Amino acid sequence: MKPSSRHTDSAQGNVQHTDFLNCPTGFVEYYFADGVFRWSDGLYRIYGYERGEVVPTMEMVLPHVEPEDRPRVQAYWDHVSTQGGPSSIYLSIRDRKDHQHKLLYSADYIMDGDTPIGVWGVVVDLTTSIHTDRHQLATEAVARSALNRAVIEQAKGVLMGRTGVTADQAYELINQLSQDTNRKVYAVAQDIVDRATVRAGDPENQGQPLL
Repeated sequence: MKPSSRHTDSAQGNVQHTDFLNCPTGFVEYYFADGVFRWSDGLYRIYGYERGEVVPTMEMVLPHVEPEDRPRVQAYWDHVSTQGGPSSIYLSIRDRKDHQHKLLYSADYIMDGDTPIGVWGVVVDLTTSIHTDRHQLATEAVARSALNRAVIEQAKGVLMGRTGVTADQAYELINQLSQDTNRKVYAVAQDIVDRATVRAGDPENQGQPLL
């Protein structure tokens, strides 16, 4: 059955096809006989160039690499060009417009029978993917924080209504129990809310303590 061009179904739910378009990819070949790097159009674009604007060389590439990564990049190239692979490296570069990119290089020998005659590599630009993941994590963290705060406020309200303490005093009670039991404030607050809910729904539990 031909897959839909719009999306595919997975165990995680519907995955939009655009979710797979955020990792630009390029390719490089280097033959020992002529010492020339051959880049794909995609690799030129990652660095911010069009084919014909520059001649790819190590001397041209290294200034684009973040200074702290340059020794590793040189060592990586020395390794794959003399020992082969497969081998990978993660690094940061700046394109011609000074935009940072997070790249994953993976390389191995080009073989002619049993003889290595060059090196080929694939380059994946993970920048957008990493940004998307971080944005999602940040959004989820904010949502969790808001939920936790709502539960804490609810627990404070329960204590204020049942014991007559102020809002500050209610929080201090929750915080103190958190320290005494080595549990998160949110977990203690959730227990208070859960116990209040059980007490309200079951007369036999009316006498059970909230804390």
